[in-house]
Amino acid sequence: MRVITDASPLRRTYSYLGPAGTFTEAALAQVPEARDQIWRPVRNVGEALADVVGGISDAAMIAIENSVDGGVSTAQDALATIPGLRIIGEYLVPVDFVLVARPGTALADVSLVSAHPVAYAQCLQWLTAELPAHAHVPASSNVASALGLLDGTSDADAAISPPGILEHHDLALLAEHIGDNAKAVTRFVLVARTVAPPAPTGADKTSLIVELPDDYPGALLELLEQFATRGINMSLLASRPIGDELGRYRFVIDADGHISNERMADALMGLRRFSPKVVFLGSYPRADRAIVHYPERYSDDVFVEARDWLRGILSGEPEA
Repeated sequence: MRVITDASPLRRTYSYLGPAGTFTEAALAQVPEARDQIWRPVRNVGEALADVVGGISDAAMIAIENSVDGGVSTAQDALATIPGLRIIGEYLVPVDFVLVARPGTALADVSLVSAHPVAYAQCLQWLTAELPAHAHVPASSNVASALGLLDGTSDADAAISPPGILEHHDLALLAEHIGDNAKAVTRFVLVARTVAPPAPTGADKTSLIVELPDDYPGALLELLEQFATRGINMSLLASRPIGDELGRYRFVIDADGHISNERMADALMGLRRFSPKVVFLGSYPRADRAIVHYPERYSDDVFVEARDWLRGILSGEPEA
């Protein structure tokens, strides 16, 4: 267990959604530079990001997207409205669930199951098949469901939790791999204060939040064209209400490539001319390390040559 409350000036502090045993802790465990550092458990995304802005933590790990349930709206909205933040890495964690209980409990003893509503929905097929007469007790988090069994605050016989809970608490494992979707995965991002983007690796992703200037026919198409006309693939496009009035939305975008790529830089400048607000969240290595491929006509050399060609025309140079 890595929970340490007194920060040393020689060690970095990382905030994550606690307590110990969460999927977020599993994501933070993938960060090489976070090993043997200070891990600070917090209660929600807002607290984690406030730690970063306030200098309490050097970075925070937050969930941003799930392959089953889509984008994490609280995280997307926070990144859109809290200035001074930058995504510096992404990490993928398989969504695997176990059924745990107090020691001495057997599966046949279970009639009341505690689970976070999202986790419960993702395990419903298994529960229906193995515990057809069970009832559900909603829990505030995937870890709280199990802790309630231990501290007596829950009347449930068993709880659905992440596998990591067994590393931290004395619980009996009744069943494992009970999720209905074996390929379910959650994407996490490591967020720090604003820094220069790391050097491109060739397997990069750029995250943005963009607002439409007005609600008019073709506005969204005009936004999308900034990427399509430069050969940039978008791996995520999600809308979130701005909240000031009905019909006003911002768009959360993940695009393949790095801001130092000529095509991506050109697209961002196009967005800047088009949108009243563009939030650059970061360019960082993709979690899957998949190399980004694109047609040759969108290579950096082609953009540079086109810019030199135009510069020559403006300066009166004869064309070759």
